[in-house]
Amino acid sequence: MAEVRLEPSWKALLAEEFSKPYFEALVAFLRSEKQRGKVIYPPGPQIFRAFDLCPVDKVKVVILGQDPYHGPGQAHGLCFSVPKGVPPPPSLQNIFRELEADLGFPPPAHGDLTGWAEQGVFLLNAILTVEAHKPTSHRGIGWETFTDRVIAQIARVRPHVAFLLWGQYARSKKHLIDSTRHLILEAAHPSPYSAEKGFFGCRHFSRANAFLIEKGLAPIDWGRLD
Repeated sequence: MAEVRLEPSWKALLAEEFSKPYFEALVAFLRSEKQRGKVIYPPGPQIFRAFDLCPVDKVKVVILGQDPYHGPGQAHGLCFSVPKGVPPPPSLQNIFRELEADLGFPPPAHGDLTGWAEQGVFLLNAILTVEAHKPTSHRGIGWETFTDRVIAQIARVRPHVAFLLWGQYARSKKHLIDSTRHLILEAAHPSPYSAEKGFFGCRHFSRANAFLIEKGLAPIDWGRLD
């Protein structure tokens, strides 16, 4: 079984995955790449940061990205997010633009979404690693199998979750989610190439909160990005 350092509630929920051949092959691939001197993002301790910041029983909202940023210092284990001190990439700038239009929160001075994760927003990339300067370079090595299982398990064990699916890739995952129990919100991707085609004006932040309130749950303070 592959040894994975993971927040305990997630490790228990996903325990079966770590002994499956695909996951052992995934771990072996990453080790081999590092031994060959390849630079992989995010740094090892941050690969599962979305899980560490948002235990299973805290998940209220899921935002699904595709794979990590591939530039130096950008990826830190939360989809669309960058650490403080790193300029927000264009997609994140557009997310902040929609947030301001929807709820009136002005864009923060940084792009770190940790404040969302700590409130129950699970910021999951479908692919959890990438080779430096090579977008989607770790597609097909096993991460998608793992994160599909993550999505399906969230949909199974959590009672009421708002899933925000932005772009064709994220929307392809909706078959994993029971729409009779959960809210599925779909829109175009926030990238500059597609944001004007349905991301702007989607009002997903207020719609997700309305759903949570309807289910008796505390809404997300989307403006809490200290």
